[in-house]
Amino acid sequence: MSAETYRDAWGIPHLRADSAGELARAQGRVTARDRAWQLEVERHRAQGTSASFLGPAALSWDRLARRARLADTARRCFTALEDKDPETAAWVRAYADGVNEGLAAAPAAPEFARTGLAPGRWEPWTPLGVWLATHILFAGFPAKLWREHITEHLGPEAVALFAADGPGTAGSNGWLVSGERTVTGHAVIAGDPHRFIEEPGVYQQIHLSCPEFDVVGLAVPGVPGTAHFGHTGTVAWAITNAMADYQDLYRERLRRTGAGVEALGPDGTWHRAARHTETIRVAGEDDVEVEVIETDRGPVIAGGPEGLDDGTPTALSLRYPPRVTADLGFSALLPLLRARRVADVDRALDAWAEPVNVVQAADTEGGLLHRVAGRVPTRSPANGLRPVPAWETGHEWTGWHTPPRAGLTDGVAVMANQRGPAAPLGVEFAPPHRADRITALLAGKERWSAACMPAIHTDTHLASAAPLLDHLAALDALTPEAGALRDRLLAWDRRMDAGSTDAAAYAAVRAAVVRRLAAHPVLAAASVPPAYPEVLLPWLALVPRVGYALEHLLRAEDLYGIDRAGAVRAALEEVAASPPAGTWGDTHRLAPWRALPDPSPEEEPGLSGDHDCVLCTSAVPGLTDRAARGPAARYVWDLADRQDSGWVVPHGARGVPGSPHHRDQQQLWLDGDLAPVVTDFTRLTKETDD
Repeated sequence: MSAETYRDAWGIPHLRADSAGELARAQGRVTARDRAWQLEVERHRAQGTSASFLGPAALSWDRLARRARLADTARRCFTALEDKDPETAAWVRAYADGVNEGLAAAPAAPEFARTGLAPGRWEPWTPLGVWLATHILFAGFPAKLWREHITEHLGPEAVALFAADGPGTAGSNGWLVSGERTVTGHAVIAGDPHRFIEEPGVYQQIHLSCPEFDVVGLAVPGVPGTAHFGHTGTVAWAITNAMADYQDLYRERLRRTGAGVEALGPDGTWHRAARHTETIRVAGEDDVEVEVIETDRGPVIAGGPEGLDDGTPTALSLRYPPRVTADLGFSALLPLLRARRVADVDRALDAWAEPVNVVQAADTEGGLLHRVAGRVPTRSPANGLRPVPAWETGHEWTGWHTPPRAGLTDGVAVMANQRGPAAPLGVEFAPPHRADRITALLAGKERWSAACMPAIHTDTHLASAAPLLDHLAALDALTPEAGALRDRLLAWDRRMDAGSTDAAAYAAVRAAVVRRLAAHPVLAAASVPPAYPEVLLPWLALVPRVGYALEHLLRAEDLYGIDRAGAVRAALEEVAASPPAGTWGDTHRLAPWRALPDPSPEEEPGLSGDHDCVLCTSAVPGLTDRAARGPAARYVWDLADRQDSGWVVPHGARGVPGSPHHRDQQQLWLDGDLAPVVTDFTRLTKETDD
């Protein structure tokens, strides 16, 4: 046996091989067979070449990828990995070889025919490029542009008012229940990562077995192993986004010389910057030339020697850890697969780089772990708030933080991107509502089992509704229609259920309040963002910022003289005069991202949940009820018996339209159910084409 592929009833691949290297090759091969189109999109995004077949809509991303030097950074990291950890480098190379084999043998996905794209070649560094491209925006460095922007319009106190889990930021729920709180006496880990819902999905359920290890987990397609979520049978781990700040933006003063480009440094002198040009092919349009500049701080991602397009005289450079260290943390991946106890996971995570995560782990001997993993630079607090001037001293990176650790409280640990163990490492965190709700639910029961966890996954209580409902309660002299709507909302159970007409009415009033606040002249002045690249503009959009910060804006002692009671009254009257006709699920529908839009789209399903619910399906209040973000997977890891674990993804195990496993998990996902984790190969079906 070199490698064998099995499938369960959901089409999930279960791989068995003689060695870790052969297993990596098999993982690459089966991923290419199941998700050829997705892999090629991710390869091109890492290279900054996706506009060559996706057209102008992908150009802004390609510009960022080229200017941020993503592919070059991935190459550097792989070269360093070969020197430092040749075993892991060979393992990653085997995965890339398997992808190439799988792409050559995979049936042609319809997207290839529609775009005229042919699968290309994966290099050994490509998985690192995919990882980097997937996570480059995870730390939310564009939020620093927003803080600077809103400060210029409203003053520094506005930063705290708008501090929230902003547009584009990825979060997660995760909770660890120790054996003292379970019916089996062994720990349970459960949760769900919140990301943009993509089709095919961003997580791949997989089972990897060889003489060294036997692991089930959620892989990132294009990357070997199961980095974020895994269960080896004796130890399991899971992550949430720590919301740490580990990337910096610098204002750069650049000038052209006869020899190229120079940047003004903190020592007051001009230093030569690296410069070259690259050409981006754009399907259906002329090629675009991009000037790539890198200063001593990092690659320039916006503007150039002439400044920004709006006349701002400075450019922006991005400093991010892998560009500085040539290390993406891939040396953690094999040790995670080989882990047998919590101590093994802990040691493996010492090599983790990014994204910076909060990790929860437990083993069958009662070991527990709750820590931050990743690399966060030490530097001036000002660096975390806004772009800082490259020509001033005091903004250099001076070292690395020691990742914090935490314990459990009453036998549980809960992380939902709130201020927790990573608080010293970040600036903005998610509101505490999801974490508080999960904690309260866990406290409501003395003993938990793996089978009980979906009830927490699917909880729809919306604590952040309180400030708006308080404003509604204070209103008087309403029209009869508005008074009836107000009374109805005050009696509402605050659950954002898909079948609820009250939830639909609340969301309509909330959206109307957001639009009215955003249109007020005091705030509307911030609606025009600076001339930054298009890919960064979602972080600068005013309406989503008002929507996600609404509870802060309504509770603030004063909001720049804005008549909030009047805005709430007008919004209530507006909705009462034309109330929503249906339920929350009629408008709160899934809006998955597809690299190539479906030519014959079907109506997407209605969803329960909302941005601050445990069931975090994120509408954008004031802009759309549709949810582009939500649980990209759900999992329950049982340490008493791995086969009592469960998992589910929003669509299915395969990315090929028309496959029986393309969307067969969607109803499970919608209902809050989980597919069983099967690890017994005698219960699986062997494929014969390997």
